[in-house]
Amino acid sequence: MNTDNTISTDSEGASLPAIVCLSELAAHLRVSIQTLYDLRSQGRGPRGFRVGRELRFRRSEVEAWLAGLEDADRERHPAQERAS
Repeated sequence: MNTDNTISTDSEGASLPAIVCLSELAAHLRVSIQTLYDLRSQGRGPRGFRVGRELRFRRSEVEAWLAGLEDADRERHPAQERAS
């Protein structure tokens, strides 16, 4: 049983805790903090919540947001069938 509240989320084996702050999420996704602020202000970022002044994100919300991005990309760029 995994009790450390982490899940492997990328090909390099990096783990994302159950709850992360904005700077941790930006580092994990390899984007700037400003990129995440911009996405959120446009209504296109992950759902988060504030603890004091700091934004926090649940791993489940980040995973759902990433899955939505993948689905949208799949719709924009459907796999082309190969001619046999």
